[in-house]
Amino acid sequence: MNNNTQAEKVLEQIEMEVRMRDGASRLLAACSQREQALEASKNLVSCNSRILALLSQLQKMRRDQVLQRTRHGGSLSDDLIPCFGKLAISDLRIPLMWKDSEYFKNKGELHRCAFFCLLQCDSQILTTDLQIVDRTLTDICFEDTFTFDEAGPGFMLRLELYSSCLAEEGSLGTRRGSLGVTAMGNFSGKKLRAALESAAVCGSNPNGKTSTVISDPSTLEPKFSLLAHVTLKLKNVHDGFKTHDLSLVATEESSFWLPLYGNICCRLVAQPQCMLTPTLCGQLKVKTSNDGWENVYGVLQGSSLVCYHSEEQKSGPLLVIPIRKDTFICIPEQNLGSPQSLMISIKTDREDEVYTVAADDTQRWAKALRQHLHSMGQWQQCCTELMKLSVSFAPKSAAVQQGSLFHEIVTPLTPKEGPAASDLSADLHNLLASYYKKSC
Repeated sequence: MNNNTQAEKVLEQIEMEVRMRDGASRLLAACSQREQALEASKNLVSCNSRILALLSQLQKMRRDQVLQRTRHGGSLSDDLIPCFGKLAISDLRIPLMWKDSEYFKNKGELHRCAFFCLLQCDSQILTTDLQIVDRTLTDICFEDTFTFDEAGPGFMLRLELYSSCLAEEGSLGTRRGSLGVTAMGNFSGKKLRAALESAAVCGSNPNGKTSTVISDPSTLEPKFSLLAHVTLKLKNVHDGFKTHDLSLVATEESSFWLPLYGNICCRLVAQPQCMLTPTLCGQLKVKTSNDGWENVYGVLQGSSLVCYHSEEQKSGPLLVIPIRKDTFICIPEQNLGSPQSLMISIKTDREDEVYTVAADDTQRWAKALRQHLHSMGQWQQCCTELMKLSVSFAPKSAAVQQGSLFHEIVTPLTPKEGPAASDLSADLHNLLASYYKKSC
């Protein structure tokens, strides 16, 4: 797929997100139940973030095109490029710090907010379920595992915390008036491109969301606001539970404020592709101790080059050559009458271990080994051993009620009263289906 085709595909994705955003705006205006309105408002935030991320991706693609032209038309394909990897963030815990009078003495006005997290890695954006947070909770917990499939070692995983203050009533009442916004979903082709190219220079702002790219189409409540954020990088990847500092955006005077402790706890792991699948496999010849050669089937994956008796017999390896970040690869001068060989040198505490292999296409194996070593060097601690991803089976519907055991015993929760809200996904599907039919 060439660059122009990729750019057209990104523009189509932007147009789709704009239509989705317009549909969520219309649904928000028609909602009478609080649960529905909260989901619609949450969808507005995620659509805005996806549009900004796609604009940033489009800007990066055009910048890469310019860089390629400045290199006098030279191809960048010969450069070593690290492999992609899979990121997974799980066991999200956000501790809260209520005042003693609020939590222990249960005094003061009950401050209740709707809360969710937005996770962004490049142009891929995921969101958590909504949770209702008040002083009965000491921690906001999410049991799901959020996975990003195509991340590079230079990834920046941005985690944003959004909240919205909830009124005491369970219903929003009847909506009055119209949104008064233009149906951007009608944009297509040149109109869309002309409207977005001027905004593409803004992209996404690492210090916060850019508010000038796409304005909020509605001032109706509920409205989610950014509470805090944190950016996780490769150095934060750890095969275990770890704490990270939050950057607070809101203040205690904000209506949507929650008493954050200032940290977020999670498990962030990464699986580079070079650890998951073979970089190269095929027939090899390995030099034995008596200067003879033995035919083997080599598989380059993870931290080793495993040599089997044959492709069919992989029960027990004949030889395992360690591949580490400090491994040295070289092609010595070819002796007359001998096959072109490849030397793999590994440093040890005593002396260097040298393995000599040969193949019909030694250059191909040398390039694959150098590529493999480059990926391992870029992914650093992620290539020491394969990290395990957490798999969650938490339901996507209502969030599990959390809180202190004291409050559950002393003040048991009472079931919610009032009519049950209709299925939001069905309403959204029907509304968008009718909207697409009118737009086409």
